Amino acid sequence: MPSIKLPEGDYTLQGPRDFPMATPPFPRVALAAAHVVADTLADQNPWLDAKIDWDRTIAFRKYLWSLGLGVAEAMDTAQRGMGLDWVAAQELIRRSLDAMQDHPGAVMASGAGTDHLAPGPDVTVDDVIRAYEEQCEAVEAMGGRIILMASRALAKAAKSPADYERVYDRILTQVRQPVVIHWLGEMFDPALEGYWGNHDHMAAMDTALAVIHAHADKVDGVKVSLLDDQKEISMRRRLPKGVRMYTGDDFNYAELIAGDEHGYSDALLGIFDPIAPAVGGALASLSRNDLATFHDILAPTVPLSRHIFKAPTRFYKTGVVFMAWLNGHQDHFVMVGGQQSTRSIRHFSELFRLADKAGLLRDPDMAVARMRTLLALHGAA
Repeated sequence: MPSIKLPEGDYTLQGPRDFPMATPPFPRVALAAAHVVADTLADQNPWLDAKIDWDRTIAFRKYLWSLGLGVAEAMDTAQRGMGLDWVAAQELIRRSLDAMQDHPGAVMASGAGTDHLAPGPDVTVDDVIRAYEEQCEAVEAMGGRIILMASRALAKAAKSPADYERVYDRILTQVRQPVVIHWLGEMFDPALEGYWGNHDHMAAMDTALAVIHAHADKVDGVKVSLLDDQKEISMRRRLPKGVRMYTGDDFNYAELIAGDEHGYSDALLGIFDPIAPAVGGALASLSRNDLATFHDILAPTVPLSRHIFKAPTRFYKTGVVFMAWLNGHQDHFVMVGGQQSTRSIRHFSELFRLADKAGLLRDPDMAVARMRTLLALHGAA
């Protein structure tokens, strides 16, 4: 195996791991929130324009489907609200839905929110409802399933939990198919502090559950991204029968997916993008009731995930795209909005080491060559 000099010292790679063959159907629904690949050769203002390399972006979705995973499209992993606007998101959803037709049995759901409505003092709850209606109608018109994303505008405009109940009641009574409600915590997006009308997560949970119970026939599940396994388990046990808990906990996903005597979580996770081969292998093991192999595969991915999602958590997308570059899914390490600059070279160095420990660098020689390039650019070669 090749070696490399990292800022922390010399490191010899262990090499990639052979994961069990992924053979759906799996005993859990597993959706990977997928990143987008920037078009670095476009004539643009990189901080302002969202120019996408559509061929590489869609190829990555096909790769996820080939591993048996579903795709959660146009979510925060795709830099929704951090470089990817609603116009580009619609194009992304349309292209992904078209590509999915070539993959029988493939699963995809797409984010619908209010990100085309800028939060502000003059924005009303009715404005938020209209914005949600516009995006939901657009996704459904393309034949897509909806992930109902948390709204920055609603967090700003709402005066009480009742405002949240009014908005979600209005939207859920109109959607054609059951949706996934997305509760994204403030650690992922500070603008969502106090969502559901309360800064206390447990009190906020009461409001969210009231909405879900009132519209259980229109809710496929709820994705909770609070990075707190006990809060997720508490909410999971209070869901109506038939409504799924999709873990959004990138720190504790292995135990939450495995479950306990009371139930388990399905998954909709950004970390599934960079660790997709391990996820497919782990779920294949779970299909055989081989919990030992399931945990053996996922255990070394958890330190990697905790590093990628470390505070400020909203910058986790940089680690996701870095992994895609190391593994040859794209030819550059440039992101929409210049977001590749949000982490330090020491962060990337540790990420590189942890990815290798998890057996996720599929071509060690290529990964080392690319890491050396990045080190040189940072004056650390």
